[in-house]
Amino acid sequence: MELLFATVIGAALSLGVRYLVPGRQWHGLLLVPMVGAAATAAIWVICVWLGLTFDGGWIWVIALVLGPLVALGLALVLPKRRETADDELLARLMKPGQPAKA
Repeated sequence: MELLFATVIGAALSLGVRYLVPGRQWHGLLLVPMVGAAATAAIWVICVWLGLTFDGGWIWVIALVLGPLVALGLALVLPKRRETADDELLARLMKPGQPAKA
């Protein structure tokens, strides 16, 4: 049950990351929060495998800090990569005499 709580809290914290980091027009509404939730859940499970108990404070701190940090990394990297890919596609499509590829 605690895994569910940690995942929901991780998604909520990652939703805050989405609105604090510029460039949110380059990704969907739920991408950053869901990546944060998935990372929080995965980190929680890894911590359990390493022997941390759910009633200890460290598992909460580790999972709820590292999960949104993964979301933050995505929110910082994705906009630049998407903008670069869109610019390259536009340049390729604007070349005269080039057949369009699917």
